[in-house]
Amino acid sequence: MLSNDDVSARARRLGRSIEPLAANVYFAQECHEGYTALGFSASPGDIGGLQLPDGVAYFTSRGACMGQVPGEIVAMSFGVFNPVAVVPAVTAGWQITDRASILVAREHGAVASLERMLGDSPSGLERATAILQRAAAAAHGQGRGLFSGLLSLGYPGTPVGDLWRAADLIREHRGDSHVIAWVGACLTPIEIGLLTELFWGIAPKSYIFSRAWSVAQVEETWAALEARGFIGDGALTDAGRAFREAVEYATDMQERSIIEAIGDDLDELCSYLDPWAQAIRDANGYPKAAGQITRRAAPDAS
Repeated sequence: MLSNDDVSARARRLGRSIEPLAANVYFAQECHEGYTALGFSASPGDIGGLQLPDGVAYFTSRGACMGQVPGEIVAMSFGVFNPVAVVPAVTAGWQITDRASILVAREHGAVASLERMLGDSPSGLERATAILQRAAAAAHGQGRGLFSGLLSLGYPGTPVGDLWRAADLIREHRGDSHVIAWVGACLTPIEIGLLTELFWGIAPKSYIFSRAWSVAQVEETWAALEARGFIGDGALTDAGRAFREAVEYATDMQERSIIEAIGDDLDELCSYLDPWAQAIRDANGYPKAAGQITRRAAPDAS
């Protein structure tokens, strides 16, 4: 049996390698075009060539795997976004389209985007898909709304579609596990956001505003984290870094069944995923660096 530290190291490696493949869907021009055809707004613009998603389309399309659910369920599942932004966005989304239509647009856009950047049969496609599907089949769905919602959709039945769905399952499983970990650590969404910025080494109080929290909310939470001894002089203290590391480690531990299912094939799998991830970044299909996506502060609001 793998040690906990081995599971942690392998889980983080897998998460880094798989992220651009799974999450290109949020920046793919083909997805933006598909959503626009349904009646959503176009991409609001780009940052360094990376096309940003329309918020209404983003919340509606990503949450649709769980059903035509209300915004409160989407906000709960995503975890880190301000429900004040999520709930009306999802309400508006369901006035534009239905679940089946937006899921088709999401899948078609994701597959077309990956085929444009990687080709329709990149070397290692079949083998990587088989390993990822084996891993996804070993994952646990308890307490994991997005993973379980994706699982209910099955596989598209196309080579690149199946690769993407398997990658998305693994990605959303870790995301769900992370929410479980920080909620279990009694953190609020803003607290985990601010600690994560510093943990990643990006500008403090920057990325958090992409999650629609206000200046007042962020400043109040920052002061609370300073009072707890987690932040000092604009950086994580030793106690803060240890606390945030413990949250990440708790996330890793929930990925054990996935990591054990991959077993000794992790090196081979990453030998396929890593070049694909770089190609996706090079084509502006995913952020080239942590912190590329930031937002101006939201208006002060409760």
